Amino acid sequence: MRRLPWVLPGCFCLGLWGCDGGEGFADLDGFMNEMRLQSPGPTESIAVQRSHPALTYNASALRSPFQPPQRSHLMTRRQGALRPDPDRIRQYLEGFDIEQLQMVGTLSSAAGRFALLRGAGGVHRLKVGDYLGRNEGRVVAISESRVDLVEVLPDGAGAWVERPRTLPLKKHS
Repeated sequence: MRRLPWVLPGCFCLGLWGCDGGEGFADLDGFMNEMRLQSPGPTESIAVQRSHPALTYNASALRSPFQPPQRSHLMTRRQGALRPDPDRIRQYLEGFDIEQLQMVGTLSSAAGRFALLRGAGGVHRLKVGDYLGRNEGRVVAISESRVDLVEVLPDGAGAWVERPRTLPLKKHS
């Protein structure tokens, strides 16, 4: 334990002895003196800055592209005119995409004409007024060669639009 107080000053002295300037930097000093005597080489000229004409921002009176567009009165009226019925009971084929369904035939009886659609795990019978697909697709007409339906889709501005769609009869090959 008594040696410990003498060890720290000894290490400190050894450290200072290692930092002694000595003659070890003579080659570095010589190189630096040579570099100081040489003339500097030519410097590159600075590129000339061209001035550009000032532009004025003319769209300050227009709507910011980061804000939603203002709805007109016509769109507000249209919004209430057409919309899906949230209280309507959903039918089985509304849980599937129309692309998964194929018309394979028709049936006619005293009750009317029915379309036969294959998909969603079997063959299903539809009549005018039935719904199918994920976009509120309502069957409006059934013929021998196709099923006509109308889908109700959002237009992106808070209103709804109708889109006609047709399922053609699948031709057997």
